[in-house]
Amino acid sequence: MENFDWTSFTKRIAVKSDLKTIYDAWTKASELEKWFLKEVTFFNADESAYDANLNVSNNTRYQWYWYLYKDPMIGIIEEANGKDFIRFTFEGDCLVDVSLEEKEGYVVITLRHYNIPTDDYSRQFVRLGCSNGWTFYLTNLKSVYEGGIDLRNKDESLGAMINN
Repeated sequence: MENFDWTSFTKRIAVKSDLKTIYDAWTKASELEKWFLKEVTFFNADESAYDANLNVSNNTRYQWYWYLYKDPMIGIIEEANGKDFIRFTFEGDCLVDVSLEEKEGYVVITLRHYNIPTDDYSRQFVRLGCSNGWTFYLTNLKSVYEGGIDLRNKDESLGAMINN
C-alpha cells in the first residue's frame, strides 16, 4: 500500500443521454434528488433557497441530505460553467470535479475527488468510503437516466446497505 494514493481518486461512467440532461442532473436540486440525495437545497446570496428547477451557479452554498442520515452535508458549489463542468466542496475541504464529455451517443462523466486528508479517519471514511459511494451513485445516475430505475434503498427500517 506504499504507492496507494490516499489523497484522490477518479471514477468514470458513460451514460446514454445528452449533455444538457446530465449537466442538469448535477446542477438542479430537483434532478439531484432523482438519483443522489433525499433532499437538496441551494442557497442564493441572500440565504433564500434556489428554485429547485434552476441550475446552480458559481459560489452557491448547498445543504444535502441522504436517505437514512439525519445530518446534512454542507458545502459550496465553487464552479458550474453552465455546460460541462461542476466543482464542489465535499466532506469538508475535499473537492469534487465533475467533467462531462459527449462521445458517440453517450455522456462520459469523469468524477475526480481530491484534496483528501491522510489521517486515518479520512483514509477510511473519505478515501475508501466515498470511493465506494461514488461508484454506487454514478451507477444509479446511469440507471435512472437510461432506464428510469432508482436503485437506492429508501426504507429506513432496513438500515444501511451498499445502496444508500
